[in-house]
Formats: sequence, structure tokens, C-alpha cells
Amino acid sequence: MIPVRRTVLAALAGAALALGLAACGEQKASGAPPTEITFSILATENSQAQQQNWGPFLADMEKETGLKIKPYFQSNYTSLIEAMRFKQVDVGWFSNLSGLEAVRRANGEVFARTTDVSGVDGYYSTILVNANSGITLDRLLRCDRSLTFGLGDAKSTSGTLAPMTYLFLPRGIDPQKCFKTVRSASHQANLFSVANGVLDAGTNNSTALDLVRQNQPELAAKVVEIWRSPVLPEDPIIWRKDLHPSAKEKLRSFLLTYGTAPGPEGDRQRRNLAVLAFGGFREADDSHLLPVREMEATRALIEARNARDAEGVRKAEAELAQIARERTAAGGGPATAAPAPVKQ
Repeated sequence: MIPVRRTVLAALAGAALALGLAACGEQKASGAPPTEITFSILATENSQAQQQNWGPFLADMEKETGLKIKPYFQSNYTSLIEAMRFKQVDVGWFSNLSGLEAVRRANGEVFARTTDVSGVDGYYSTILVNANSGITLDRLLRCDRSLTFGLGDAKSTSGTLAPMTYLFLPRGIDPQKCFKTVRSASHQANLFSVANGVLDAGTNNSTALDLVRQNQPELAAKVVEIWRSPVLPEDPIIWRKDLHPSAKEKLRSFLLTYGTAPGPEGDRQRRNLAVLAFGGFREADDSHLLPVREMEATRALIEARNARDAEGVRKAEAELAQIARERTAAGGGPATAAPAPVKQ
């Protein structure tokens, strides 16, 4: 996130930006069907590589929908959320945690979700160390402030929320007090830093690591996984609720059929998806975000228990109960029980 500058000039610039984005939104909120759609993408690699990887898929989207598709690459989730909030983008690929915030703050709505190219439904948060370091999970959790560590974006499900919920908080560990240095960066930056010895350990996820193994096997060979989370839901595709219905239907139809056809054309589309580590798309709605809401509430519950905050415990338990009701209504099972806190 760009830091707030305590100057009049920055304040005026920020106001101008907000007015400009609002004006853009007013134009897109008109009753006429749009002819152009802006599709937001988290830039997990350099912009040239992203353009190359996403180009064929977006070109097919443009051809099949008849809409001009404009990609919007940003290197952090906050920028993507704010762009949707100000109607600068129409639809985008989000992580689950950032997608939840887009639904809450940017009038977003889940309408589809990705699947993995391997056919396995779900992915994992991981912690990586250098293959030659000899660092184990027990060594990492010793918390003697001798190691450096890389978390993900604050709004990353696998980079921050999952390791905090499933690994650190149940053990009463605050990474800021556990490690010598804690940095926040993308999965790609964390992997490079660990592989090159800049960081001792860092978070990542199984999908990103599979892509590196596929495209840069020599780099992947420099890291090893020492921790893996429970399975996490695949990423959501989110549009603005107020997007014109005709545009919604074109986008929905394209995504849910892309890569499903038999024969050479289907094979070509599936190759385009494989480059993005996608197996295709399935229909979804906001109930897709129930697992990340559960992680969020579980994290709050553990923090409240460790702090002996009775009111915080009550609120987190109430949220978990609400999630369980929504999960049942959506046809799923009950919410999982929160792990008990473990004091170090």
C-alpha cells in the first residue's frame, strides 16, 4: 500500500484521484451496456511475464464476449480492492481474503472460482526454507529471534491468514517477536529471497510453487517445504454487483465454458489455462468465502483467548456460529472447531 504523505500536496493529489475514479465509475454506471471491461489481476511476476502469460486467455475472452478486455495489473491486493471500490475495474481474480474484502467494501460479488490444473480441488499455504539450510519447523518455532522470515501480503490468504491461523496463533506466536526480521512481500519475492539466502524462511503456496517447478526448476530445487496448511479453497472471480447484466452473462458464459470443449480448440484453451495454473472455472457465489471467514473468525477467537478478552471471545464465537448456519443453509457441513490457543 502506498504510504499516506502528510503534505497538502499529497492530500490534493489524493482528492483528485478519488474524484477521477468516481467520475470513471459514474460513466460505467450508466444504463447502456459497456463495450469495454477492465479485468484486474494480481501481478505475481514482472509485468512482461504477466502480459505474456495472460495474453492468450484475455484475447479469447475478448473474441468470445465481443467486449474489449483491458487488463489491470497491480502488485498488491489493496490496490485491486480500491480499484474495484472506485469502479476503475469491473471484474477480477482475487485471493479468498482479498476477495472477501472486495465483497465487503467494493460492492463485489463472487460468480465463479478457479480450479487447479492437477484436478485436485484446493491448494495449500506453505512455508519454505533454503534446501541447504537444514532449518526444520521445530527450529523455526524456537522463536529465538535469530531467523529472518517473509510473510505475504496482509490480505493474502495463503501468505498471511492461513499461517497465522493454523500455525502461529494456536501456539501463541507473534512473528514480529519470534523472528529477527519480518518482511511482507509477494510469493515470488519470498521464494527468490529464500532461494538466494536473503531470508531464512517465507510463506508461499502450492500453486505458486508448482508454477516455479514447471517454469524454473533450477530455482525450485533451491527451496524445500517445512510446513503445509489444511486445504484452502481455490481463488474466486469477482465482479461488481452493479455491472450491466448483459456483460455479466457474457463473462459468465465465457468463463464457465472455457477449456471444456473436446478436440484441438479445447486443447489449445486448456494449454492457455495451464500456463496460469488454472484447470478451468466453476460457478460459485459468496458462500465460497465461508472458509476464509471461518479462518478470520478463528484467528480472532485465538487472539481473544490468548489475551483473556471475554468480549472478543464472545464476538468471535458468535461469528463462527453464524458461519455454521450459513454453511448449513448453503448445503455444506458445520464449521470446524477453532483450535485451542497454546501458550509458549
